[in-house]
Amino acid sequence: MRNKVVDRFIRYVKYNTTSDAVSGKTPSTDGQKEFALALATELISIGLQDVEVDIWGYVYATLPGNLHHEIPVIGFVSHLDTSPDYTGANVVPRIVSFYDGGDITLGEDKNIILSPSVFPEIKNYLGQELIVTNGKSLLGADDKAGIAEIITAMEYLINHPEINHGTVKVAFTPDEEIGEGADHFDVKKFNASFAFTMDGGEVGELEYENFNAAGAKIIIQGSSVHPGYAKGKMKNAISISNQLLSMIPNHEVPEHTEGYQGFYHVTGLNGSVEKAAIEFILRDFTKSGLEGRKSLLQSVVRMINNEYGSGTAELSLKDQYFNMREKIEPVKYIVDLAEQAMLECGVIPKIVPIRGGTDGSRLSFMGLPCPNIFAGGHNFHGKFEYIPVPSMVKACEVIVRIVEKVSLLSEIEIS
Repeated sequence: MRNKVVDRFIRYVKYNTTSDAVSGKTPSTDGQKEFALALATELISIGLQDVEVDIWGYVYATLPGNLHHEIPVIGFVSHLDTSPDYTGANVVPRIVSFYDGGDITLGEDKNIILSPSVFPEIKNYLGQELIVTNGKSLLGADDKAGIAEIITAMEYLINHPEINHGTVKVAFTPDEEIGEGADHFDVKKFNASFAFTMDGGEVGELEYENFNAAGAKIIIQGSSVHPGYAKGKMKNAISISNQLLSMIPNHEVPEHTEGYQGFYHVTGLNGSVEKAAIEFILRDFTKSGLEGRKSLLQSVVRMINNEYGSGTAELSLKDQYFNMREKIEPVKYIVDLAEQAMLECGVIPKIVPIRGGTDGSRLSFMGLPCPNIFAGGHNFHGKFEYIPVPSMVKACEVIVRIVEKVSLLSEIEIS
């Protein structure tokens, strides 16, 4: 599996599939559609059936079962796009054949160093092959590693017909990184009892909890007057924005939180004296916690309007996704199944909450329970991204083992 999954991954990351939250179309960028069509051709070539790229750029395919009795249909899902936070164009991956525990210089710029002093977890991979960037782009392991692993596992099952398996569904979605990966997902057509997203981080990650999430935008209306004559007349929208931000708890931000701690995150700030805009994402593992964060922003806006006049600040809020735990717990056996599959593949499961979102969250609320399994990468969304090759191989093995274990189930046993 090593050569297959690595060759695929190296090939896939060269597609520029950066998503775009403001394009207004699905998929949000043409590169995703190009990649989707290329994947469909490859899926057909390895022997999958019912391969389709729909009008939204979603890729669907089926591996027919080889059993003579009914068992649950399962699925595996990954996403086509890479984060708009950092360029995914002109990716030039490099394989470090034996990691010796020291600094890794990325590309020609000697000042871009992947160092264990900053990223100490890299020392967990001493002696392993690592795939790194050239320091000028992200790598794209989120989530092209997941795609490469799923396809490699499906090809392995096709080439090893002695392995018992039921029907397996595969889907690759666009625009997950901008929160739209499940917008047009056809759960009915997918027709699986449950699925797994291959979209997690380090080897062993198994997740069935994620943030509840909302987006917020505050528009500040100012009033521009000549600064020499501004006393009592000017309302500086930039200054008011700074005042508003000072009311947000300064330690409830991503750089000061971990585990089950939620946060406020300013993702955009721009404007002039006349008008300014602040964009936030709000995250919390409980719905009540998320509501509390929304309430705080509402209170802050009221205080600004009380001081500077009605209509100075205007808040808009939009829920984005919810914690999948409430949908997974009634079918917790699927998490247990994945955990056991990892153990049987020599992987130590790390059941942790996702400090972010995943297609699996929204799909779970759409009727497709969908926990998340590791794809193996680290430092997503930036130039220090890397992925250990053995982690990718283990992901392939876990997929195959899950499929094997499901072949021992029946619809009666899980109903």
